[in-house]
Amino acid sequence: MHKIAIVALHGVVPFDLSTASEVFGWTRTHEQCSAYEIRVCGEAGTIRAGVFDIQTKWGLGDISWADTVIVPGLSNPLTPIAEPVTTCIRTAVDAGVRVASICSGAFVLAAAGVLDGLRATTHWRAAAELARRYPSIAVDPNVLFVDNGQILTSAGAAAGLDLCLHMVRCDYGAAVAADTARLSVMPLEREGGQAQFIAHEIPASPASLQPLLSWLEQNLQRPLNLDDIARQAATSTRTLSRRFLEQTGTTPLQWLLVARIRLARKLLETTALSVEQVATATGFGSATALRVRFGQTLGTSPLRYRQAFRQLPHP
Repeated sequence: MHKIAIVALHGVVPFDLSTASEVFGWTRTHEQCSAYEIRVCGEAGTIRAGVFDIQTKWGLGDISWADTVIVPGLSNPLTPIAEPVTTCIRTAVDAGVRVASICSGAFVLAAAGVLDGLRATTHWRAAAELARRYPSIAVDPNVLFVDNGQILTSAGAAAGLDLCLHMVRCDYGAAVAADTARLSVMPLEREGGQAQFIAHEIPASPASLQPLLSWLEQNLQRPLNLDDIARQAATSTRTLSRRFLEQTGTTPLQWLLVARIRLARKLLETTALSVEQVATATGFGSATALRVRFGQTLGTSPLRYRQAFRQLPHP
Protein backbone atom coordinates (compact mmCIF):
# COMPACT_ATOMS: atom_id res chain seq x y z
CA MET A 1 0.00 0.00 0.00
CA HIS A 2 1.31 3.45 -0.94
CA LYS A 3 2.10 5.57 2.14
CA ILE A 4 1.21 9.29 2.21
CA ALA A 5 2.51 11.77 4.81
CA ILE A 6 0.70 15.12 4.89
CA VAL A 7 2.77 17.79 6.61
CA ALA A 8 0.76 20.04 8.94
CA LEU A 9 2.46 23.30 9.85
CA HIS A 10 1.10 26.13 11.97
CA GLY A 11 -1.17 28.24 9.78
CA VAL A 12 -1.99 25.34 7.46
CA VAL A 13 -4.93 25.93 5.14
CA PRO A 14 -7.53 23.38 6.32
CA PHE A 15 -9.00 23.00 2.82
CA ASP A 16 -5.63 22.02 1.35
CA LEU A 17 -4.93 19.53 4.13
CA SER A 18 -8.36 17.92 3.87
CA THR A 19 -8.15 17.81 0.05
CA ALA A 20 -5.19 15.46 0.21
CA SER A 21 -6.65 13.50 3.13
CA GLU A 22 -9.99 12.95 1.41
CA VAL A 23 -8.86 12.25 -2.17
CA PHE A 24 -6.27 9.67 -1.17
CA GLY A 25 -8.55 8.33 1.54
CA TRP A 26 -11.37 7.70 -0.96
CA THR A 27 -9.16 5.96 -3.51
CA ARG A 28 -9.79 2.25 -3.99
CA THR A 29 -7.90 -0.18 -6.20
CA HIS A 30 -9.58 -2.35 -8.84
CA GLU A 31 -9.99 -4.93 -6.07
CA GLN A 32 -11.79 -2.31 -3.93
CA CYS A 33 -8.97 -2.19 -1.38
CA SER A 34 -7.69 1.03 0.15
CA ALA A 35 -4.98 2.34 -2.15
CA TYR A 36 -3.21 4.59 0.36
CA GLU A 37 -2.31 4.73 4.03
CA ILE A 38 -2.32 8.33 5.26
CA ARG A 39 -0.65 10.03 8.18
CA VAL A 40 -0.90 13.72 9.07
CA CYS A 41 2.49 14.68 10.49
CA GLY A 42 2.55 17.90 12.49
CA GLU A 43 5.42 20.16 13.45
CA ALA A 44 3.76 20.11 16.89
CA GLY A 45 1.15 17.97 18.62
CA THR A 46 -1.39 20.76 18.29
CA ILE A 47 -1.43 22.72 15.03
CA ARG A 48 -3.00 26.16 14.84
CA ALA A 49 -5.20 26.21 11.72
CA GLY A 50 -7.03 29.51 11.85
CA VAL A 51 -10.47 29.16 13.43
CA PHE A 52 -9.64 25.81 15.00
CA ASP A 53 -6.71 23.66 16.14
CA ILE A 54 -5.70 20.25 14.79
CA GLN A 55 -4.46 17.43 17.00
CA THR A 56 -1.91 15.30 15.16
CA LYS A 57 -0.98 11.69 15.92
CA TRP A 58 2.35 11.82 14.13
CA GLY A 59 5.29 14.22 14.08
CA LEU A 60 7.96 15.33 11.63
CA GLY A 61 10.01 12.24 12.44
CA ASP A 62 7.30 10.09 10.87
CA ILE A 63 7.73 11.69 7.44
CA SER A 64 10.57 9.25 6.69
CA TRP A 65 7.94 6.45 6.69
CA ALA A 66 6.23 7.81 3.58
CA ASP A 67 6.43 7.08 -0.14
CA THR A 68 4.89 10.48 -0.88
CA VAL A 69 5.00 13.69 1.15
CA ILE A 70 2.29 16.33 0.64
CA VAL A 71 2.80 19.92 1.86
CA PRO A 72 -0.51 21.86 2.04
CA GLY A 73 -0.62 25.62 1.74
CA LEU A 74 -0.21 28.15 4.54
CA SER A 75 -2.61 31.01 5.23
CA ASN A 76 0.44 33.30 5.25
CA PRO A 77 2.94 31.98 2.69
CA LEU A 78 5.60 34.38 3.99
CA THR A 79 5.68 32.68 7.39
CA PRO A 80 9.28 31.66 8.24
CA ILE A 81 9.69 27.90 7.97
CA ALA A 82 11.39 26.13 10.87
CA GLU A 83 14.68 24.40 10.12
CA PRO A 84 13.41 20.94 11.23
CA VAL A 85 10.70 21.22 8.56
CA THR A 86 13.03 22.13 5.71
CA THR A 87 15.48 19.45 6.84
CA CYS A 88 12.74 16.80 6.67
CA ILE A 89 11.75 17.95 3.17
CA ARG A 90 15.33 17.86 1.89
CA THR A 91 15.91 14.47 3.48
CA ALA A 92 12.81 13.07 1.80
CA VAL A 93 13.88 14.38 -1.60
CA ASP A 94 17.40 13.03 -1.15
CA ALA A 95 15.88 9.63 -0.34
CA GLY A 96 13.94 9.62 -3.62
CA VAL A 97 10.54 10.20 -1.99
CA ARG A 98 7.91 11.92 -4.12
CA VAL A 99 7.15 15.37 -2.69
CA ALA A 100 4.22 17.58 -3.68
CA SER A 101 2.89 20.95 -2.56
CA ILE A 102 -0.62 22.34 -2.74
CA CYS A 103 -1.13 26.09 -3.24
CA SER A 104 1.28 28.15 -1.12
CA GLY A 105 2.92 24.95 0.12
CA ALA A 106 5.33 25.69 -2.74
CA PHE A 107 6.91 28.33 -0.46
CA VAL A 108 7.81 25.56 1.98
CA LEU A 109 9.47 23.51 -0.77
CA ALA A 110 11.23 26.64 -2.00
CA ALA A 111 12.53 27.39 1.50
CA ALA A 112 13.90 23.85 1.61
CA GLY A 113 15.74 24.49 -1.66
CA VAL A 114 14.20 21.55 -3.48
CA LEU A 115 12.59 23.66 -6.24
CA ASP A 116 15.82 25.32 -7.34
CA GLY A 117 16.19 25.06 -11.10
CA LEU A 118 12.72 23.58 -11.54
CA ARG A 119 9.44 24.80 -12.99
CA ALA A 120 6.76 25.23 -10.32
CA THR A 121 3.42 26.86 -9.65
CA THR A 122 1.39 28.16 -6.73
CA HIS A 123 -1.77 30.20 -6.22
CA TRP A 124 -1.90 32.89 -8.91
CA ARG A 125 -2.04 35.65 -6.29
CA ALA A 126 1.24 34.47 -4.73
CA ALA A 127 3.11 33.53 -7.91
CA ALA A 128 4.87 36.86 -8.36
CA GLU A 129 6.11 36.81 -4.76
CA LEU A 130 7.38 33.25 -5.11
CA ALA A 131 9.29 34.26 -8.25
CA ARG A 132 10.68 37.39 -6.55
CA ARG A 133 11.87 35.56 -3.44
CA TYR A 134 13.27 32.54 -5.30
CA PRO A 135 14.59 33.66 -8.71
CA SER A 136 16.12 30.24 -9.37
CA ILE A 137 12.58 28.77 -9.68
CA ALA A 138 10.75 29.02 -13.03
CA VAL A 139 7.36 30.04 -11.65
CA ASP A 140 4.44 29.38 -14.01
CA PRO A 141 1.24 31.07 -12.77
CA ASN A 142 -0.88 29.82 -15.68
CA VAL A 143 -1.23 26.11 -14.94
CA LEU A 144 -3.14 23.95 -12.50
CA PHE A 145 -0.13 21.86 -11.53
CA VAL A 146 3.44 21.07 -12.55
CA ASP A 147 4.84 17.54 -12.49
CA ASN A 148 8.63 17.40 -12.47
CA GLY A 149 8.65 13.68 -11.80
CA GLN A 150 9.75 13.46 -8.19
CA ILE A 151 8.59 16.95 -7.20
CA LEU A 152 5.14 18.35 -7.99
CA THR A 153 3.42 21.65 -7.24
CA SER A 154 -0.16 22.82 -7.68
CA ALA A 155 -2.03 26.09 -7.88
CA GLY A 156 -4.54 27.09 -5.24
CA ALA A 157 -7.86 25.76 -3.96
CA ALA A 158 -9.46 23.25 -6.35
CA ALA A 159 -6.18 22.79 -8.24
CA GLY A 160 -5.06 20.69 -5.28
CA LEU A 161 -7.76 18.21 -6.30
CA ASP A 162 -6.35 18.15 -9.83
CA LEU A 163 -2.89 17.42 -8.50
CA CYS A 164 -4.05 14.66 -6.14
CA LEU A 165 -6.11 12.99 -8.89
CA HIS A 166 -3.10 13.25 -11.21
CA MET A 167 -0.97 11.40 -8.65
CA VAL A 168 -3.66 8.74 -8.23
CA ARG A 169 -3.67 8.30 -12.00
CA CYS A 170 0.12 7.98 -12.05
CA ASP A 171 0.03 5.43 -9.22
CA TYR A 172 -2.97 3.30 -10.18
CA GLY A 173 -4.12 4.29 -13.68
CA ALA A 174 -6.91 6.30 -15.25
CA ALA A 175 -9.77 3.97 -14.29
CA VAL A 176 -9.00 4.16 -10.57
CA ALA A 177 -8.47 7.92 -10.84
CA ALA A 178 -11.80 8.30 -12.65
CA ASP A 179 -13.61 6.44 -9.87
CA THR A 180 -11.93 8.67 -7.29
CA ALA A 181 -12.86 11.76 -9.31
CA ARG A 182 -16.49 10.72 -9.31
CA LEU A 183 -16.43 10.35 -5.54
CA SER A 184 -14.86 13.81 -5.37
CA VAL A 185 -17.52 15.17 -7.75
CA MET A 186 -14.58 16.43 -9.78
CA PRO A 187 -13.95 16.24 -13.54
CA LEU A 188 -10.87 14.21 -14.40
CA GLU A 189 -10.35 15.90 -17.78
CA ARG A 190 -8.86 19.13 -16.39
CA GLU A 191 -5.24 18.74 -17.41
CA GLY A 192 -2.19 20.39 -15.83
CA GLY A 193 -1.76 22.79 -18.72
CA GLN A 194 -5.15 24.42 -18.24
CA ALA A 195 -5.03 28.02 -17.05
CA GLN A 196 -5.61 28.54 -13.33
CA PHE A 197 -7.88 31.50 -13.64
CA ILE A 198 -10.35 32.29 -16.41
CA ALA A 199 -12.62 35.29 -15.91
CA HIS A 200 -16.03 34.62 -17.37
CA GLU A 201 -19.69 35.12 -16.62
CA ILE A 202 -21.51 32.18 -15.13
CA PRO A 203 -23.59 30.75 -17.99
CA ALA A 204 -27.35 30.60 -17.52
CA SER A 205 -28.66 27.13 -16.78
CA PRO A 206 -30.64 26.79 -20.06
CA ALA A 207 -27.28 26.97 -21.87
CA SER A 208 -25.70 24.21 -19.79
CA LEU A 209 -23.56 21.86 -21.83
CA GLN A 210 -24.11 18.89 -19.54
CA PRO A 211 -26.64 17.09 -21.80
CA LEU A 212 -24.33 17.60 -24.78
CA LEU A 213 -21.29 16.38 -22.84
CA SER A 214 -23.20 13.25 -21.83
CA TRP A 215 -24.15 12.69 -25.48
CA LEU A 216 -20.52 13.10 -26.56
CA GLU A 217 -19.40 10.58 -23.92
CA GLN A 218 -21.88 8.08 -25.36
CA ASN A 219 -20.78 8.69 -28.94
CA LEU A 220 -17.01 8.85 -28.71
CA GLN A 221 -16.68 6.07 -31.29
CA ARG A 222 -18.28 8.23 -34.00
CA PRO A 223 -16.15 10.40 -36.36
CA LEU A 224 -17.57 13.67 -35.03
CA ASN A 225 -16.57 17.11 -36.26
CA LEU A 226 -17.51 20.59 -35.06
CA ASP A 227 -20.56 20.77 -37.34
CA ASP A 228 -21.86 17.43 -36.01
CA ILE A 229 -21.54 18.62 -32.42
CA ALA A 230 -23.20 21.97 -33.16
CA ARG A 231 -26.05 20.17 -34.93
CA GLN A 232 -26.62 17.96 -31.88
CA ALA A 233 -26.63 21.08 -29.68
CA ALA A 234 -29.02 22.84 -32.07
CA THR A 235 -26.77 25.88 -32.25
CA SER A 236 -24.16 27.49 -34.48
CA THR A 237 -20.52 26.44 -34.35
CA ARG A 238 -19.62 29.94 -33.15
CA THR A 239 -22.09 29.85 -30.25
CA LEU A 240 -21.05 26.29 -29.41
CA SER A 241 -17.38 27.25 -29.23
CA ARG A 242 -18.18 30.24 -27.02
CA ARG A 243 -20.23 28.11 -24.60
CA PHE A 244 -17.51 25.48 -24.42
CA LEU A 245 -14.90 28.08 -23.58
CA GLU A 246 -17.16 29.58 -20.91
CA GLN A 247 -18.08 26.29 -19.25
CA THR A 248 -15.09 24.01 -19.82
CA GLY A 249 -12.21 26.36 -20.56
CA THR A 250 -11.44 24.58 -23.83
CA THR A 251 -12.77 23.96 -27.34
CA PRO A 252 -15.32 21.29 -28.33
CA LEU A 253 -12.79 19.26 -30.33
CA GLN A 254 -10.13 19.49 -27.62
CA TRP A 255 -12.68 18.33 -25.03
CA LEU A 256 -13.60 15.45 -27.34
CA LEU A 257 -9.95 14.49 -27.75
CA VAL A 258 -9.37 14.42 -23.99
CA ALA A 259 -12.53 12.33 -23.47
CA ARG A 260 -11.37 9.85 -26.14
CA ILE A 261 -7.92 9.59 -24.63
CA ARG A 262 -9.48 9.03 -21.21
CA LEU A 263 -11.66 6.21 -22.55
CA ALA A 264 -8.72 4.69 -24.41
CA ARG A 265 -6.70 4.63 -21.21
CA LYS A 266 -9.52 2.89 -19.38
CA LEU A 267 -9.90 0.27 -22.10
CA LEU A 268 -6.17 -0.36 -22.23
CA GLU A 269 -6.11 -0.85 -18.46
CA THR A 270 -9.24 -2.93 -17.98
CA THR A 271 -9.77 -4.95 -21.19
CA ALA A 272 -7.85 -7.24 -23.53
CA LEU A 273 -8.97 -5.33 -26.63
CA SER A 274 -6.27 -4.85 -29.24
CA VAL A 275 -4.94 -1.37 -29.94
CA GLU A 276 -6.88 -1.42 -33.23
CA GLN A 277 -10.10 -2.29 -31.38
CA VAL A 278 -9.46 0.41 -28.78
CA ALA A 279 -8.91 2.92 -31.59
CA THR A 280 -12.24 1.97 -33.16
CA ALA A 281 -14.11 2.09 -29.82
CA THR A 282 -12.77 5.55 -29.04
CA GLY A 283 -13.29 7.20 -32.42
CA PHE A 284 -9.67 7.47 -33.49
CA GLY A 285 -10.37 5.27 -36.50
CA SER A 286 -7.04 3.49 -36.70
CA ALA A 287 -4.28 2.24 -34.43
CA THR A 288 -1.88 4.65 -36.11
CA ALA A 289 -4.05 7.66 -35.24
CA LEU A 290 -4.40 6.44 -31.66
CA ARG A 291 -0.63 5.99 -31.33
CA VAL A 292 0.01 9.50 -32.65
CA ARG A 293 -2.50 11.11 -30.29
CA PHE A 294 -1.29 9.02 -27.35
CA GLY A 295 2.28 10.08 -28.01
CA GLN A 296 1.34 13.75 -28.34
CA THR A 297 -0.84 13.76 -25.23
CA LEU A 298 0.86 11.33 -22.85
CA GLY A 299 4.36 10.93 -24.23
CA THR A 300 4.06 7.16 -24.53
CA SER A 301 2.50 4.50 -26.74
CA PRO A 302 -0.75 2.60 -26.06
CA LEU A 303 1.15 -0.67 -25.61
CA ARG A 304 3.65 0.82 -23.18
CA TYR A 305 0.81 2.44 -21.27
CA ARG A 306 -0.98 -0.91 -21.02
CA GLN A 307 2.19 -2.66 -19.86
CA ALA A 308 2.74 -0.03 -17.18
CA PHE A 309 -0.77 0.10 -15.75
CA ARG A 310 -1.90 -3.53 -16.11
CA GLN A 311 1.11 -4.78 -14.16
CA LEU A 312 0.81 -2.63 -11.06
CA PRO A 313 1.64 -4.50 -7.85
CA HIS A 314 -1.36 -5.22 -5.65
CA PRO A 315 -1.32 -3.24 -2.38
